[in-house]
Amino acid sequence: MLVHHFFEKTAQREPHKIALICEGRSYTYAEINEAAKRLGASMLRRGVDRNDRVAIFMDNSVEAVVAIYAALKIGAIFMPINALTKADKLAYILNDAEATCLVTHAARRSEWQPVLDRSATVHTCVVVGEESGGALRDERLMRYNDAVMGAQSDNQESQAIDQDLASILYTSGSTGDPKGVMLTHLNMISASNSVLEYLKFRSDDVILCIMSLAYGYGLYHVLMGFQVGATVVLERSLAFPVKTLELMAHHHVTVLPGTPTIFSMLLNVKTVSKYDLRALRLITNAAAALSQEHLRRLRETFPRAVFFSMYGLTECKRVTYLPPDQLDIRPTSVGRGMPNQECWLVDDHGKRLPNGSTGELVIRGSHVMRGYWRKPEETAKRLKPGPNPGEWVLHSGDLFRTDEEGYLYFVARKDDIIKSRGEKISPVEVENALYRLDGVLEAAVVGVPDPVLGQAIKAFLVLKAGYSYSEKDVVRHCLAKLENFMAPKYVVFMESLPKTDNGKIKKMALT
Repeated sequence: MLVHHFFEKTAQREPHKIALICEGRSYTYAEINEAAKRLGASMLRRGVDRNDRVAIFMDNSVEAVVAIYAALKIGAIFMPINALTKADKLAYILNDAEATCLVTHAARRSEWQPVLDRSATVHTCVVVGEESGGALRDERLMRYNDAVMGAQSDNQESQAIDQDLASILYTSGSTGDPKGVMLTHLNMISASNSVLEYLKFRSDDVILCIMSLAYGYGLYHVLMGFQVGATVVLERSLAFPVKTLELMAHHHVTVLPGTPTIFSMLLNVKTVSKYDLRALRLITNAAAALSQEHLRRLRETFPRAVFFSMYGLTECKRVTYLPPDQLDIRPTSVGRGMPNQECWLVDDHGKRLPNGSTGELVIRGSHVMRGYWRKPEETAKRLKPGPNPGEWVLHSGDLFRTDEEGYLYFVARKDDIIKSRGEKISPVEVENALYRLDGVLEAAVVGVPDPVLGQAIKAFLVLKAGYSYSEKDVVRHCLAKLENFMAPKYVVFMESLPKTDNGKIKKMALT
């Protein structure tokens, strides 16, 4: 079985059932499957081959979902990229992966056009929203509507096997450069099956997906929802919480996956109690730790819903979950390992630790990534020999403690990656942007606790003589260079930054 086979079986079994609701329109399983076959056929005709990388630089949309399944159907590797990504980062990802096809929105032309102009490998760019009529000025461009409406859908099934890569998900790295997490079909199917075993999605579920499909948390809710034959309500963002609550009530949403930021925005709507949300039966949180106050308010607001606290990372999708019957007993725990995997703690020397200890979390299972795309040194830091000869296990880089029964409690990250609004952010990437502001002599970025964001980004700057900026000036500069969730919430100007004896900035001294 391959990732897309589960969706195809659902489409064959229930072709007329609503699979996706997006921007006020409903799409059946048959419609999405047919569109994916046609888009896949157009890709094949343009020379996109098995194992080629197909970059999907899009907002959450039906076209993004179609593009994912189109790539899978022809044996290509799909790479979803956050639509907020700026041109420099987009260029890095496309060049690093040597992508041959880009699927994107015409509205994002200011970001992708300059990147396309200097790409050596992208030979096909499928554009959603490109005006019809007349020839396109670049032979690499193809209108999405032409690709879907003008192609025959009888493309051959790919010869892929479950050891082939299904996806590459780019995640921020401690070096500042994004790392491509390589996931095989077996990796992704194993992860989906394990999560479904305890969440128990049903065919009559209506799943609200607000998170970007560029990240595992959002992406898997489409994959898992389609696997069981549910309906997914796909939204671009939570820009208007009131409209989201109206949407939930109108479509009788039963499953709400979220982050602390999402839950805070929904709970802060004063009229939340006015909406009929009685259909909601399941709430999940996985992107960042949820405070006890948030948890209390969620349970008061949605008393019928069962709540699952979970922990995961892009490199293996999911690791732990807390059974709902343990929520009152150990509310700050992220639980124990999910089905069909093992996890344990080790000390700095790799020695396995008993319950009641604190150490780095290690994960063993068929959901663990193949490695980082063309980054053997980075891969070697995370994938290390396991307890059995010939196997590799994932060292998470995160510190946990366990209680006497083996329940896990997050302590800290071994590196300095910041998690804000459910996004993993490299301080180096933000610092690089700050250094592009004329007059910045030194820059350091840290994460500080925030009740809504999980962590807020705090920047410390030393300016060159003769320069002066306000906090707003710095934030405005970052918003022009980075995704909005990477911009600092706080900016502090200092005469100097604390340093170690060898000249490195002491971030632990910055708060």
